Amino acid sequence: MPARLNGMRVAAVQATPAFLDREGTIAIVVDRIVEAAAGGADLVVFPEVFVPGYPVWLDRTHSSAWEDPDQQAAFATYLDQSVDVYGPEFEVVVDAVRHAGLFAYVGVVERSASRGSVYCSLVAIDPIEGIVGVHRKLKPTYTERLVWADGDGAGLVAHDHEGVRLTALNCWENWMPLARAAMYAAGSQVHVAAWPGSVGLTEDITRFIAKEGRLFVVSVGAVYRSEHVPDDFSLRGLLPDGERYHNGGTCIAGPNGAWVAEPLRNEVGIVWADLDIDEVGRQRQNFDPAGHYSRPDVLRLDVDRSRTTAP
Repeated sequence: MPARLNGMRVAAVQATPAFLDREGTIAIVVDRIVEAAAGGADLVVFPEVFVPGYPVWLDRTHSSAWEDPDQQAAFATYLDQSVDVYGPEFEVVVDAVRHAGLFAYVGVVERSASRGSVYCSLVAIDPIEGIVGVHRKLKPTYTERLVWADGDGAGLVAHDHEGVRLTALNCWENWMPLARAAMYAAGSQVHVAAWPGSVGLTEDITRFIAKEGRLFVVSVGAVYRSEHVPDDFSLRGLLPDGERYHNGGTCIAGPNGAWVAEPLRNEVGIVWADLDIDEVGRQRQNFDPAGHYSRPDVLRLDVDRSRTTAP
Protein backbone atom coordinates (compact mmCIF):
# COMPACT_ATOMS: atom_id res chain seq x y z
CA MET A 1 0.00 0.00 0.00
CA PRO A 2 1.17 3.58 -0.61
CA ALA A 3 2.26 5.78 2.27
CA ARG A 4 -0.67 7.40 4.02
CA LEU A 5 -1.35 11.05 3.32
CA ASN A 6 -3.06 13.62 5.51
CA GLY A 7 -6.51 12.64 4.38
CA MET A 8 -8.72 9.58 4.18
CA ARG A 9 -7.89 5.95 3.52
CA VAL A 10 -10.56 4.18 1.51
CA ALA A 11 -11.19 0.45 1.12
CA ALA A 12 -13.45 -0.35 -1.85
CA VAL A 13 -14.55 -3.97 -1.65
CA GLN A 14 -14.85 -5.77 -4.98
CA ALA A 15 -16.29 -9.14 -4.05
CA THR A 16 -18.93 -11.74 -4.86
CA PRO A 17 -21.84 -12.17 -2.46
CA ALA A 18 -23.11 -15.49 -1.23
CA PHE A 19 -25.79 -15.01 -3.87
CA LEU A 20 -29.37 -14.95 -2.52
CA ASP A 21 -28.06 -15.87 0.92
CA ARG A 22 -28.47 -12.94 3.31
CA GLU A 23 -26.73 -14.54 6.26
CA GLY A 24 -23.82 -15.80 4.17
CA THR A 25 -23.33 -12.44 2.49
CA ILE A 26 -23.47 -10.55 5.79
CA ALA A 27 -20.65 -12.81 6.99
CA ILE A 28 -18.60 -11.73 3.94
CA VAL A 29 -19.37 -8.07 4.69
CA VAL A 30 -18.23 -8.45 8.29
CA ASP A 31 -15.00 -10.17 7.23
CA ARG A 32 -14.21 -7.39 4.74
CA ILE A 33 -14.94 -4.72 7.35
CA VAL A 34 -12.45 -6.39 9.68
CA GLU A 35 -9.90 -6.56 6.85
CA ALA A 36 -10.47 -2.90 5.98
CA ALA A 37 -9.95 -1.86 9.58
CA ALA A 38 -6.75 -3.93 9.82
CA GLY A 39 -5.49 -2.02 6.77
CA GLY A 40 -6.15 1.32 8.41
CA ALA A 41 -9.22 2.31 6.40
CA ASP A 42 -11.36 5.26 7.46
CA LEU A 43 -14.07 4.38 4.92
CA VAL A 44 -15.16 1.01 3.54
CA VAL A 45 -17.67 0.71 0.68
CA PHE A 46 -19.58 -2.20 -0.84
CA PRO A 47 -21.34 -2.66 -4.22
CA GLU A 48 -24.97 -2.00 -5.06
CA VAL A 49 -27.37 -4.44 -3.33
CA PHE A 50 -24.42 -6.58 -2.28
CA VAL A 51 -26.65 -8.16 0.37
CA PRO A 52 -27.95 -10.58 -0.90
CA GLY A 53 -26.96 -9.74 -4.50
CA TYR A 54 -27.97 -8.16 -7.79
CA PRO A 55 -30.91 -9.79 -9.68
CA VAL A 56 -28.81 -11.07 -12.56
CA TRP A 57 -31.68 -13.13 -14.01
CA LEU A 58 -33.73 -10.09 -15.04
CA ASP A 59 -32.01 -9.42 -18.38
CA ARG A 60 -31.55 -13.10 -19.21
CA THR A 61 -35.01 -14.59 -18.65
CA HIS A 62 -38.61 -13.62 -19.41
CA SER A 63 -38.72 -11.62 -16.19
CA SER A 64 -41.88 -9.70 -17.14
CA ALA A 65 -43.91 -12.92 -17.40
CA TRP A 66 -45.94 -12.11 -14.32
CA GLU A 67 -47.88 -15.38 -14.22
CA ASP A 68 -44.79 -17.56 -14.66
CA PRO A 69 -44.46 -19.61 -11.45
CA ASP A 70 -40.65 -19.71 -11.76
CA GLN A 71 -40.48 -15.91 -12.00
CA GLN A 72 -42.80 -15.63 -9.03
CA ALA A 73 -40.64 -18.07 -7.08
CA ALA A 74 -37.52 -16.06 -7.98
CA PHE A 75 -39.06 -12.87 -6.62
CA ALA A 76 -40.28 -14.66 -3.51
CA THR A 77 -36.72 -15.89 -2.86
CA TYR A 78 -35.36 -12.37 -3.35
CA LEU A 79 -37.96 -10.99 -0.97
CA ASP A 80 -37.24 -13.68 1.61
CA GLN A 81 -33.51 -12.92 1.59
CA SER A 82 -33.94 -9.12 1.67
CA VAL A 83 -32.77 -7.01 4.59
CA ASP A 84 -34.55 -5.30 7.45
CA VAL A 85 -31.84 -2.71 8.04
CA TYR A 86 -32.96 -2.17 11.64
CA GLY A 87 -33.41 -5.87 12.35
CA PRO A 88 -31.17 -8.23 14.33
CA GLU A 89 -29.51 -9.80 11.27
CA PHE A 90 -28.12 -6.51 9.98
CA GLU A 91 -27.19 -5.38 13.48
CA VAL A 92 -24.19 -7.69 13.07
CA VAL A 93 -22.89 -5.34 10.36
CA VAL A 94 -23.53 -2.24 12.47
CA ASP A 95 -21.64 -3.82 15.36
CA ALA A 96 -18.73 -4.71 13.06
CA VAL A 97 -18.51 -1.09 11.89
CA ARG A 98 -18.62 0.10 15.48
CA HIS A 99 -15.79 -2.22 16.54
CA ALA A 100 -13.76 -1.36 13.43
CA GLY A 101 -14.02 2.38 14.05
CA LEU A 102 -14.60 3.28 10.40
CA PHE A 103 -17.49 4.56 8.27
CA ALA A 104 -19.27 2.22 5.87
CA TYR A 105 -21.64 2.29 2.93
CA VAL A 106 -23.29 -1.09 2.41
CA GLY A 107 -25.58 -1.87 -0.53
CA VAL A 108 -28.62 -3.94 0.44
CA VAL A 109 -31.95 -5.14 -0.90
CA GLU A 110 -34.10 -3.42 1.71
CA ARG A 111 -37.43 -4.97 2.67
CA SER A 112 -40.35 -2.53 2.75
CA ALA A 113 -42.76 -2.10 5.64
CA SER A 114 -45.40 -3.88 3.55
CA ARG A 115 -43.09 -6.91 3.37
CA GLY A 116 -44.08 -7.34 -0.26
CA SER A 117 -41.70 -4.90 -1.93
CA VAL A 118 -37.99 -4.17 -1.82
CA TYR A 119 -35.74 -1.18 -2.43
CA CYS A 120 -32.24 -0.87 -3.82
CA SER A 121 -30.69 0.83 -0.80
CA LEU A 122 -27.37 2.13 0.42
CA VAL A 123 -27.00 2.04 4.19
CA ALA A 124 -24.65 4.63 5.72
CA ILE A 125 -23.17 3.44 9.02
CA ASP A 126 -21.23 5.64 11.44
CA PRO A 127 -18.91 3.93 13.94
CA ILE A 128 -20.44 5.86 16.84
CA GLU A 129 -24.00 6.69 15.82
CA GLY A 130 -24.79 3.49 13.93
CA ILE A 131 -27.10 3.79 10.92
CA VAL A 132 -27.20 7.47 9.95
CA GLY A 133 -28.88 7.13 6.57
CA VAL A 134 -30.64 4.76 4.19
CA HIS A 135 -30.72 5.96 0.60
CA ARG A 136 -33.26 4.23 -1.63
CA LYS A 137 -32.50 4.33 -5.35
CA LEU A 138 -34.68 7.01 -6.93
CA LYS A 139 -35.46 5.17 -10.15
CA PRO A 140 -34.58 1.51 -10.74
CA THR A 141 -33.09 1.04 -14.19
CA TYR A 142 -34.93 -0.79 -16.96
CA THR A 143 -35.72 -4.38 -15.88
CA GLU A 144 -34.79 -3.56 -12.28
CA ARG A 145 -38.25 -1.97 -12.05
CA LEU A 146 -39.66 -5.49 -12.04
CA VAL A 147 -38.19 -6.14 -8.60
CA TRP A 148 -37.33 -2.81 -6.93
CA ALA A 149 -39.76 -0.11 -5.87
CA ASP A 150 -39.02 3.58 -6.48
CA GLY A 151 -37.07 5.28 -3.73
CA ASP A 152 -37.24 8.84 -2.43
CA GLY A 153 -35.07 11.82 -1.57
CA ALA A 154 -34.65 11.06 2.13
CA GLY A 155 -31.19 9.64 1.51
CA LEU A 156 -29.91 12.52 -0.62
CA VAL A 157 -27.78 13.81 2.24
CA ALA A 158 -24.13 14.04 3.17
CA HIS A 159 -22.41 12.44 6.15
CA ASP A 160 -19.30 13.63 7.98
CA HIS A 161 -16.53 11.33 9.13
CA GLU A 162 -13.07 12.35 10.32
CA GLY A 163 -13.69 15.86 9.02
CA VAL A 164 -14.56 14.65 5.50
CA ARG A 165 -17.95 15.14 3.82
CA LEU A 166 -19.26 11.92 2.22
CA THR A 167 -22.12 11.26 -0.22
CA ALA A 168 -23.32 8.20 -2.13
CA LEU A 169 -25.62 7.16 -4.98
CA ASN A 170 -26.59 3.87 -6.59
CA CYS A 171 -25.58 2.93 -10.12
CA TRP A 172 -27.35 4.97 -12.84
CA GLU A 173 -28.41 7.59 -10.31
CA ASN A 174 -24.87 8.79 -10.91
CA TRP A 175 -25.94 9.62 -14.48
CA MET A 176 -28.80 11.82 -13.21
CA PRO A 177 -27.59 15.45 -13.40
CA LEU A 178 -29.89 16.73 -10.66
CA ALA A 179 -29.04 13.88 -8.29
CA ARG A 180 -25.36 14.72 -8.76
CA ALA A 181 -26.11 18.41 -8.24
CA ALA A 182 -27.81 17.58 -4.94
CA MET A 183 -24.65 15.79 -3.81
CA TYR A 184 -22.42 18.69 -4.84
CA ALA A 185 -24.69 21.14 -3.02
CA ALA A 186 -24.36 19.00 0.13
CA GLY A 187 -20.64 19.79 0.13
CA SER A 188 -19.39 16.37 -0.91
CA GLN A 189 -15.64 15.80 -0.92
CA VAL A 190 -15.74 12.02 -1.41
CA HIS A 191 -18.58 10.56 -3.43
CA VAL A 192 -19.34 6.83 -3.46
CA ALA A 193 -20.90 5.34 -6.58
CA ALA A 194 -22.18 1.81 -5.92
CA TRP A 195 -22.65 -0.45 -8.96
CA PRO A 196 -23.62 -4.08 -9.59
CA GLY A 197 -20.19 -4.29 -11.22
CA SER A 198 -18.97 -3.70 -14.76
CA VAL A 199 -16.02 -1.78 -16.13
CA GLY A 200 -18.20 -0.45 -18.94
CA LEU A 201 -20.50 1.16 -16.40
CA THR A 202 -17.87 2.76 -14.20
CA GLU A 203 -14.88 3.88 -16.24
CA ASP A 204 -16.31 6.99 -17.95
CA ILE A 205 -18.80 8.32 -15.42
CA THR A 206 -16.38 7.95 -12.49
CA ARG A 207 -13.86 10.33 -14.00
CA PHE A 208 -16.59 12.65 -15.28
CA ILE A 209 -18.23 13.09 -11.85
CA ALA A 210 -14.85 13.57 -10.23
CA LYS A 211 -13.94 16.38 -12.63
CA GLU A 212 -17.42 17.94 -12.72
CA GLY A 213 -17.76 17.97 -8.93
CA ARG A 214 -14.07 18.52 -8.22
CA LEU A 215 -14.13 15.70 -5.70
CA PHE A 216 -12.97 12.13 -5.22
CA VAL A 217 -15.24 9.43 -6.64
CA VAL A 218 -15.05 5.86 -5.38
CA SER A 219 -16.90 3.48 -7.70
CA VAL A 220 -17.33 -0.01 -6.32
CA GLY A 221 -18.67 -3.09 -8.10
CA ALA A 222 -19.00 -6.84 -7.67
CA VAL A 223 -18.10 -9.93 -9.68
CA TYR A 224 -20.92 -12.24 -10.76
CA ARG A 225 -20.79 -15.42 -12.83
CA SER A 226 -23.39 -18.10 -13.48
CA GLU A 227 -21.56 -20.47 -11.16
CA HIS A 228 -22.50 -18.20 -8.26
CA VAL A 229 -26.24 -18.84 -8.76
CA PRO A 230 -27.52 -21.58 -6.42
CA ASP A 231 -28.55 -24.83 -8.09
CA ASP A 232 -31.95 -24.72 -6.38
CA PHE A 233 -32.81 -21.24 -7.68
CA SER A 234 -36.05 -21.46 -9.68
CA LEU A 235 -34.54 -19.90 -12.83
CA ARG A 236 -31.16 -21.65 -12.67
CA GLY A 237 -31.97 -23.76 -15.73
CA LEU A 238 -32.32 -20.60 -17.84
CA LEU A 239 -28.88 -19.31 -16.83
CA PRO A 240 -26.27 -21.23 -18.87
CA ASP A 241 -23.04 -22.33 -17.26
CA GLY A 242 -19.91 -20.33 -17.99
CA GLU A 243 -21.57 -16.92 -18.30
CA ARG A 244 -20.01 -13.79 -16.83
CA TYR A 245 -22.57 -11.23 -15.70
CA HIS A 246 -20.43 -8.53 -14.05
CA ASN A 247 -16.67 -8.11 -14.03
CA GLY A 248 -16.19 -5.64 -11.20
CA GLY A 249 -15.00 -2.26 -12.41
CA THR A 250 -14.06 -0.88 -9.00
CA CYS A 251 -12.07 2.31 -9.50
CA ILE A 252 -11.25 5.67 -7.91
CA ALA A 253 -10.78 9.06 -9.56
CA GLY A 254 -9.43 12.31 -8.15
CA PRO A 255 -10.90 15.83 -8.35
CA ASN A 256 -8.89 16.60 -11.49
CA GLY A 257 -10.45 13.61 -13.26
CA ALA A 258 -7.27 11.53 -13.17
CA TRP A 259 -7.22 7.94 -12.00
CA VAL A 260 -6.24 7.21 -8.44
CA ALA A 261 -7.00 3.53 -9.09
CA GLU A 262 -7.96 2.29 -12.55
CA PRO A 263 -10.88 -0.16 -12.96
CA LEU A 264 -10.22 -3.63 -11.56
CA ARG A 265 -11.47 -6.42 -13.82
CA ASN A 266 -12.68 -9.89 -12.82
CA GLU A 267 -10.66 -10.13 -9.62
CA VAL A 268 -12.02 -9.95 -6.09
CA GLY A 269 -10.30 -8.06 -3.31
CA ILE A 270 -10.00 -4.63 -1.75
CA VAL A 271 -8.97 -1.60 -3.80
CA TRP A 272 -7.10 0.73 -1.46
CA ALA A 273 -6.48 4.44 -1.82
CA ASP A 274 -5.15 7.26 0.33
CA LEU A 275 -6.99 10.44 -0.56
CA ASP A 276 -5.46 13.87 -0.04
CA ILE A 277 -8.66 15.74 0.75
CA ASP A 278 -6.90 19.11 0.40
CA GLU A 279 -6.77 18.40 -3.34
CA VAL A 280 -10.53 19.06 -3.47
CA GLY A 281 -10.00 22.65 -2.38
CA ARG A 282 -7.13 23.14 -4.80
CA GLN A 283 -9.19 21.92 -7.74
CA ARG A 284 -12.15 24.12 -6.77
CA GLN A 285 -10.01 27.23 -7.13
CA ASN A 286 -11.34 27.66 -10.66
CA PHE A 287 -14.61 25.70 -10.56
CA ASP A 288 -17.05 24.92 -7.76
CA PRO A 289 -20.35 23.72 -9.31
CA ALA A 290 -22.35 24.43 -6.16
CA GLY A 291 -20.43 27.53 -5.12
CA HIS A 292 -18.69 30.34 -6.95
CA TYR A 293 -19.45 28.84 -10.37
CA SER A 294 -23.19 28.47 -9.69
CA ARG A 295 -25.95 30.97 -10.45
CA PRO A 296 -28.66 30.38 -7.83
CA ASP A 297 -30.40 33.55 -8.98
CA VAL A 298 -30.98 31.84 -12.34
CA LEU A 299 -30.83 28.10 -11.66
CA ARG A 300 -32.21 26.41 -8.54
CA LEU A 301 -32.59 22.82 -7.39
CA ASP A 302 -35.36 21.90 -4.96
CA VAL A 303 -34.95 18.53 -3.25
CA ASP A 304 -37.76 16.83 -1.35
CA ARG A 305 -35.93 14.88 1.35
CA SER A 306 -39.02 13.39 2.98
CA ARG A 307 -39.32 9.63 3.39
CA THR A 308 -42.24 8.39 1.32
CA THR A 309 -43.96 5.17 2.37
CA ALA A 310 -47.34 3.69 1.62
CA PRO A 311 -50.02 4.46 4.24
